Amino acid sequence: MAEKRLNRQPAVAGMFYPASPIELSSQIDSFLGKAEMPPLQGQVVAIISPHAGYVYSGQVAAYGYKTVKGKPYDLVVVLSPSHRAYFKGASVYTAGDYLTPLGVAKVDIESCEALLAQDSFIQFHPQVHEQEHALEVQVPFLQRALADFKLLPIVMGSQDMASCKRLKEALLPVIKGKKVLVVASSDLSHYHPDREARELDNRIIKAVEHFDPDELNNLLETGKAEACGGGPIITAILVSSALGATHAKVLTYANSGDVSGDRQAVVGYLSAVFYKNSDADPKRKVGVDLGLTGDEKTILHSIARDAIESRLQGKPLPPLPALTPTLEQHRGAFVTLTKNGGLRGCIGLIQAVRPLASSVQEMALAAAFQDPRFPPLSSEEWPLIEIEISALTPFTQIKDFSEIKIGTHGLYIQKGPYSGLLLPQVATEYGWNREEFLQQTCLKAGLPPNAYKDSDAKIYLFSADIF
Repeated sequence: MAEKRLNRQPAVAGMFYPASPIELSSQIDSFLGKAEMPPLQGQVVAIISPHAGYVYSGQVAAYGYKTVKGKPYDLVVVLSPSHRAYFKGASVYTAGDYLTPLGVAKVDIESCEALLAQDSFIQFHPQVHEQEHALEVQVPFLQRALADFKLLPIVMGSQDMASCKRLKEALLPVIKGKKVLVVASSDLSHYHPDREARELDNRIIKAVEHFDPDELNNLLETGKAEACGGGPIITAILVSSALGATHAKVLTYANSGDVSGDRQAVVGYLSAVFYKNSDADPKRKVGVDLGLTGDEKTILHSIARDAIESRLQGKPLPPLPALTPTLEQHRGAFVTLTKNGGLRGCIGLIQAVRPLASSVQEMALAAAFQDPRFPPLSSEEWPLIEIEISALTPFTQIKDFSEIKIGTHGLYIQKGPYSGLLLPQVATEYGWNREEFLQQTCLKAGLPPNAYKDSDAKIYLFSADIF
């Protein structure tokens, strides 16, 4: 019964939060009751939660937990920085369960051991967990907010971007097929005057709102902002994006001075969520129907898969099968590759200069091996790859922006030597309105966001059959 003997005991009960179960439950329930906000239209995949003493940060933390209160999750992955032990990599607790004054939080030992098997970067260092408050203080909130859950507790010793990506890649196979909540435990700036702290923290808030791990990492590396759990936040963004989250929402912000009244040296606290649309398959409402039959769509997927597989095996490109008249029509096409829900390559041909089947074959190879944002696809990744094909309609230049229909149209902009394109599904996935779609298309082209208003900017509409 070694697991029972090695249950992780509460280390900061009576200091960071009440040791009395009745007092602790009452305090958390009071925080949750005061966290008033409009209902969130989507499924929460991850939250950012502070980890100071409850008297300072508990009310901020309650906003994140309020969004998941009563929701069913199979597994909760808590990502914590390490405050007391310095080590490389990450540590997962496999010896037993986490205990709090509210009782036992069951650790999913099977998932923990599966994570250990993924990468030697992840180890079991029991001493790392023994005194770590940043992870512990999240557990009572989880116990009051969720009816039933299993815990996967991770402490990060390394918080650089490479480590965050490595942890994400190790996590995804372990959590695949489960309904997962990720909790990133982090405070923001430490011990600056109130005005300076708010300036620093606002930069983190903007990066979170932009759902941009690279922007966040750059702020932290250059010292333009602070977050003791920057690695957990970045990892949460990477994992939640791979799980289908496309939206970020900052719920509330405060600092210790708001509670203590001391504005000379404060600590910043943030509550935010990453979520995905509640519609299980938003692509059903996107694009147009070009009359492709189910069999024709299956043929196109086979063409794309066969082309990529042949290249991986070093074999010649297979000849195209016998084509229907529809597949012989000249059309542009995009092929998008995803791995574990995250983008792995997307390349397209916008001109209708060759048969649709040929366009798909060529773009599948380009997406797998020529997208400059990613290394060439490897044989090890291939079993995890999903393929999406977008067969394009002809392009039509417009002057009246009111013609743009979100969910139907994609956009293409040309201005001087610059050009950029966004597919119809992108605006829907990110929840953009018409103006935001135009601005983002400009940014994709390397232009200022409002360049679409310039007299020499050419805006084109198109649509796509997406499958």
